[in-house]
Amino acid sequence: MTAASDTDPAGTTAGGRAFAIGLRNRFRGITVREGMLVRGPVGWGEFSPFAEYGPREASRWWAACHEAAHRGWPEPLRDRVPVNVTVPAVGPERAAEIVAAGGCTTAKVKVAEKGQDWREDVARVEAVRAAIGPSGRVRVDANGAWDVDTAVRMTRELDRFDLEYVEQPSATLDELAAVRRRVDVPVAADESVRRAEDPLRVRAAGAADIVVLKVQPLGGVRAALRVAEACGLPVVVSSAVETSVGLAAGVALAAALPELPYACGLATMQMLTADVTAVPLLPEDGFLPVRPAVVDEEALKAVETDPADWRARAAAAEAAGADAGPAGTDAAGEGPAG
Repeated sequence: MTAASDTDPAGTTAGGRAFAIGLRNRFRGITVREGMLVRGPVGWGEFSPFAEYGPREASRWWAACHEAAHRGWPEPLRDRVPVNVTVPAVGPERAAEIVAAGGCTTAKVKVAEKGQDWREDVARVEAVRAAIGPSGRVRVDANGAWDVDTAVRMTRELDRFDLEYVEQPSATLDELAAVRRRVDVPVAADESVRRAEDPLRVRAAGAADIVVLKVQPLGGVRAALRVAEACGLPVVVSSAVETSVGLAAGVALAAALPELPYACGLATMQMLTADVTAVPLLPEDGFLPVRPAVVDEEALKAVETDPADWRARAAAAEAAGADAGPAGTDAAGEGPAG
């Protein structure tokens, strides 16, 4: 094992190293996860906004990367965090295999995949419930794809498998609030929380019982902690399907929260075919350890790609962030991040 040592000499994007890692199953319409790693004076940061995000949206992702590499994170309040296994929109047999291999007692199941029939969602969730057992917890994530009536119907249909909560069943706050009034299952807001003012809007609209927070889309661990405090609702920390470097930031957020009542969606390293570390952040008995991720030179070289496009994208994101002001004050993208 050899630790990579390319510290960014300018403290910005010049030393960024790009990667491309295959996914075991199609997720959010992609089969390869791409991004860039930067090493700063305190550690490694990951910059991996999805392709549809422009510079302004990606500026938050860059802020999170810069925080990890150049500032570090707040002191943890716990040394491990509970996590769920994530089940993509696969067939029931594959869903059961993923749960069995996941080593977790909570599963998040993707539903409402474009091009799939609702019966496929039912079969997938049924298989997950059978695999995880009656004492396990099952939550579903629609990524805002359902209209209100469909969300109500599908939530009631899937609740026969005893749902813990339904995540982002519909796209807008008004729709979430309408769904929440008509179902008995708790509603979690994910894509609706991407800006500093969003938690207040979620709470004021009565749109959710839980908020799902991701470090990169919110601009870093500290920015996400401010969002959590402003919201006043229970928090689930989730990933954007990152390498162990990005996941470590999510773990740092979960470890710094005053309360952590739910398992977090951070066990997504299992969805990638490789990592950039020699010791990936993988769950043990349903928990992830709170520790930094150290990039391994051989592991990174195995997945490394030409960094030119990613360096340019990071530079544009950095410039957009400088124009917009501190992370957490400007508008950001609200597309699905996982």
